[in-house]
Amino acid sequence: MSVAARIRERLAALEPLDLDLVDESEQHIGHAGHRPGGGTHWRLSITSARFSGKPTVARHRMVYQALGELMQDPIHALAISARSPEETKGKQ
Repeated sequence: MSVAARIRERLAALEPLDLDLVDESEQHIGHAGHRPGGGTHWRLSITSARFSGKPTVARHRMVYQALGELMQDPIHALAISARSPEETKGKQ
């Protein structure tokens, strides 16, 4: 199973209404954590009702918890945009 598929599978626990996952590993060639073939540096945009009423830090912790050990290996870096449905209304 690909790294992206493993990430998506884990994030399903947050019941995302929208999930955009981009592998940015090739932009980090020569930087710490980069490995040939990618799967190390990611950008995540996720919308979930589970984020409603929670501050940014709590939302990020929820994402980290869902990903578990993937945050140690293979993920080296993860940029997160975590929003509630209320925050995305009118921005689509």
